This record gives sequence, C-alpha cells and structure tokens, in this order.
Amino acid sequence: MYLFSTWVLKWARWVLFAGLFFNAALWVHAQPVAPAPIKVAMIESFSGPFANTGEAVWRNLSWAVERVAQRGGVKLAGGQRPLLLERFDSKGQVEEALAAMRSAIDGGARVILQGNSSAIAAALMEATQKHNDRDPSRQVLFLNYSAVDPALTQERCNFWHFRFDAHADMRMKALMEVMQADPLIERVYLIAQDYSFGQAFVREAKRQMALMPQAPKVVGEELHPMGRVKDFMPYVQKIKASGAQAVITGNWGQDLSLLVKAARDAGYNGYFFTFYGNALGAPQAMGEAGVGKVFAVAEWMPNVSGSESAAFYAAFKQRFPQPQDDYVHMRMQVMMEMWVRAVETAGSTEALAVALQLERSQLDIFGHPAQMRETDHQLQQNLVVGLMDKLGQRGVKHDSEGSGYGFRVIKTLTARQAELPSRCRMTRPPLTPSTELRR
Repeated sequence: MYLFSTWVLKWARWVLFAGLFFNAALWVHAQPVAPAPIKVAMIESFSGPFANTGEAVWRNLSWAVERVAQRGGVKLAGGQRPLLLERFDSKGQVEEALAAMRSAIDGGARVILQGNSSAIAAALMEATQKHNDRDPSRQVLFLNYSAVDPALTQERCNFWHFRFDAHADMRMKALMEVMQADPLIERVYLIAQDYSFGQAFVREAKRQMALMPQAPKVVGEELHPMGRVKDFMPYVQKIKASGAQAVITGNWGQDLSLLVKAARDAGYNGYFFTFYGNALGAPQAMGEAGVGKVFAVAEWMPNVSGSESAAFYAAFKQRFPQPQDDYVHMRMQVMMEMWVRAVETAGSTEALAVALQLERSQLDIFGHPAQMRETDHQLQQNLVVGLMDKLGQRGVKHDSEGSGYGFRVIKTLTARQAELPSRCRMTRPPLTPSTELRR
C-alpha cells in the first residue's frame, strides 16, 4: 500500500509539472516577438581634442532616432521596427575608424554614419566599396553628415556614399558672396587644418576670390597640424603683421575656438569668415570682439525666420535644455528622415534597394527643403550666412550655447543658387530583376 501511494504521488507530481511546463510553453509562444532593431552605427571622435564635436553629433542623431521611435519605428511589411543607434569611438584616427566599421558590420549594422573628418570619410568610403564588393550579402551604406571635402562627391564619388552637408566649394560660394559685397576688404589671410579638407579649402578660397571683380589680395596662408596646436598666438601675430583685414578659415572644433580666442587676446580687429564659427565654443571665445566681425555659413541657424524653423529649434531646446548642448544641425535630421523614408519605400533594409530610393529622395521638414542629387549623391539644400551679434539685437532672438551672442541671418542662398556643377563619374552596381522592379 505504501509503495502504491508513493507511486501515485510521484505520478501526480509529474502530471502537475508537465502541465505547468506545457502552459508556460503556450504562454511564451503566445507572447508577441519584439521586432529586431535596425542597427545604425555612428563612428566619431568621442575622446581626444575633438570629443565635443562627436558628442554634439550624438545628441543630434539620438534626437532624430527618438523622433522616429515616437511614431512607432520604421514601417516595413513585417511590422514597425525600432532603430538602434550605436556609437563607436574613432579617436580621430583613420585606423581606429576602420576597425570600428568592421566591428559595427560584424555586430549587424548595415548603415555607417560619420562626418567630422574628410580624411576619415575618404577611408570609410573606400572601405565600404571594398566590403560591398567582397561580401554582397552584408552590403552597407555610408551616410556622411559633415565631411565636406568636395572630392567625396566629385572626383571620388561613390554609389554607396551619400553626403548631407554642402561641400566646401558650396559653402565657400556663400561666404564669397558676402565678402565681395564689402569693397573695403582688400587683404585676406587664409588658415586651415593640414589635411584633405583644409587643403581643398585654401585652394577653393583662392580660386573663387580670383573670380571677383575686385579680388582681395591673399597676404598669407597657413596649413597647421590638426588638433595639435595648443597656442595659436604665433599664427595670429603673423595675421596682424600681414595687415589682413579678414581671415578666411575652415577650422572647426578646438582648432577654431583656440584660434579666435588668440585673435581676441591679441586685439585683432579684422573679420573672420568661417564655416563653423557659430558654435562649439567659438562665440564664447571671441566674445564682444566678434560682434559684427564673425561670419558663419550653415544649412540652417536658430535665427532663421519662420514658424516652422522656430518650432524645430524649440523642440530641440526642450529635449536638450543645457546651454553647452546647444548645437543643432538641420542636415542630420534631414539625413535620418530621408534614410528612414527610403527604407520604407524600398520595403527593405537591403543597402542596394535603399540606395536606389535614397538617391532620388526629396524632403521638406521644418520649412527646410532638400533634394538628393542622383548623379553624385550630394544633397542640395538652402544655405545661410550669419553675422555674430549680441542676443536681443534685431534678428538675434537666440544666442549660441548661452554665450549671449548669436548669429543674425544676413544672406540666404536657395538650393538652386548654392548648387555647383557635378564632376562625378559614378560606377553603379549591376541591378537584379527584383531590385529593378522595386526601383
């Protein structure tokens, strides 16, 4: 009797366990499986002298991803999929960036984002082409938001690369239109960082000035080591001794803020025509000495007029209210929105299918129209030139980074006016019948 009772008890326990396991299995099976995220890899300097530029981009791209999440994710046939933005530290070095790219691809990323160095961008673009040729099943796109060496969409243009910033020649054109309107500027000094972009910057400045009816004289030019100069006073002393009434510089990040700070300390009273003088410490470094003297060019600035522009900036400030975080780029929002819509239109995250949609994309967000040019994958968009002034002055409703100084928009070029001819001879990949059909 005892043995029989023990057997019954064990059998009952087994039945109970089996029932619980079966019910648990049914419950797990019944739960909806979360869609796999679409991984996007950002490769940038998050350490070293240009770490602040990497962090500024990270905020902008994180905000763009958050806005996609607010509407449920990327719409695909199998349901909406979230975006996962991953960051990789290049330390400002080409080899580190290439290693980061390999790691990102091995981790499942099929989109590479980078911009704060044309030298790194060129290396990543070449690596993208080699990878896509070697491994067609894991092809990737390279989206460039800031690397402005013209060659990247001109002589070296690449099907897998898309640039969302105006290249250096386009930016220079906007600055030169402002400069030539001032006949009192007769002597200029050129200074830039010594790498591909800086070298192209100096060449193009001289070329465009030579076309002016009253061309200023170039009284000096410098190409200095990137990110390694701690004291720009010797350079500023040369600028003062040259008698230059204006400095034209492509410097960015720490190299720009240290340059303008040295100019302020030395009492230099000339103009600064810059690509990036509207943020990342430059307005604070220049202070009162920059009022009416510092020009900057961008695709958008906080003091661009219009209710849509104002709403865009207000939304960014609500998300990032701290003054030190106040550096927002319209082009990065355009980039993410264009890419997401290209994925949705293609109905796929496959790089080739997305590229074929992206190269014909048009978008108008926050009153900012933009169109990707198919011939070279160079975004066409408005450009504005701003002049530094005190917060509260006419046209300066917003300052930069809590400095008390902002940029009043004094010149706007439409996308058509900013456009320059393409010299691209792009090699395009062969299309499969299914890809042709989606196109």
